[in-house]
Amino acid sequence: MSRPAVPVTLTSEDREKLEGWVTRGRTEQRLGLRARIVLAAAQGEGSLSIAKRERVRPATISKWRQRFALLGVEGLVDKSGRGRKPRYDKTTVKRVLTKLDEPPPRGFSSWTGGLVAKALGDVSQDQVWRVLRRYKIHLQRRRSWCISTDPEFAAKAADIVGLYLHPPENAVVLSVDEKPHIQALERAQGYLRLPNGRSVRGFNHEYKRHGTTTLFAALEVATGQVKAGHYNRRKRVDFLDFLNEVVADYPGEDIHVILDNLSTHKPKHDGWLPRHKNVHFHFTPTHASWLNQIEVWFSILEARALRHGSFISPKQVRDAIDRFIAAYNPEAHPFEWRKAVEAVVHQKQPGFKFANLCK
Repeated sequence: MSRPAVPVTLTSEDREKLEGWVTRGRTEQRLGLRARIVLAAAQGEGSLSIAKRERVRPATISKWRQRFALLGVEGLVDKSGRGRKPRYDKTTVKRVLTKLDEPPPRGFSSWTGGLVAKALGDVSQDQVWRVLRRYKIHLQRRRSWCISTDPEFAAKAADIVGLYLHPPENAVVLSVDEKPHIQALERAQGYLRLPNGRSVRGFNHEYKRHGTTTLFAALEVATGQVKAGHYNRRKRVDFLDFLNEVVADYPGEDIHVILDNLSTHKPKHDGWLPRHKNVHFHFTPTHASWLNQIEVWFSILEARALRHGSFISPKQVRDAIDRFIAAYNPEAHPFEWRKAVEAVVHQKQPGFKFANLCK
């Protein structure tokens, strides 16, 4: 013979609180279940009926009826510290990140999740990957960087950014550089149909080389328009020949030219710069040619005119570049400089450690 169910009596305050648990969307599921059990028991519903509706064992219903009868609403809430103790804590995270700062095991060039777990001994591979995902660490992804060692970096960078943001009145600002050794590569290409019915553009892995050509280009910062010159080399004489063509387009105007530190660009004893007193050179800091906006345009040229092309001669490459410039210039617009001067001047120093992410 089964024992009679423990009677449940609710005060108005108890009922209001339990009904709030049931209707509130953010209540934990376990608290909502316990509240429904007690509310149903207070209405006289039997334990077997409640267990069937809530899809739990009758023993569970009896447990929470008794807990409420002894302790009230507070008895339905789990005490802190109960349950299974966590296996990993903050020190585990610190250990994983510290291990990444150490050299990988002998015979390996980089860490993997499995190698880190094996080296730590008491941390599972799954936990290692949880830590890596938390801090967005990709062990096999690599990025390169180049720190400028120019002692005058701040002054040079500020000078160039100043030309972009506040160019001199009645003057022309030009970004000039060359793209050397552009290869004329011939390879079959077209659209391929995949087994799933989709079509993708591709090209044959094999190719033939048909020589190279060098492109000199000048970007007018105020308009975004580009002037180009084609040469077989990138010697000083070729650079000056191109500059003569550029300067001829701006008779009588002051011209500020932004250049990188290639020796071909540096003033020599050929007397060209003294003969062109309206031309002023501004050199980017060492290892900071990215400050030159013509590099942005070279990326556009590569993506839109060269990368997907097939050429059987350097002349075909030059013609393709000229066609692109003829299509680009009528719709050209200036690049908008968005990075603050302070952000450019600040140089991120090496010595980064993964363990610092915990701090």
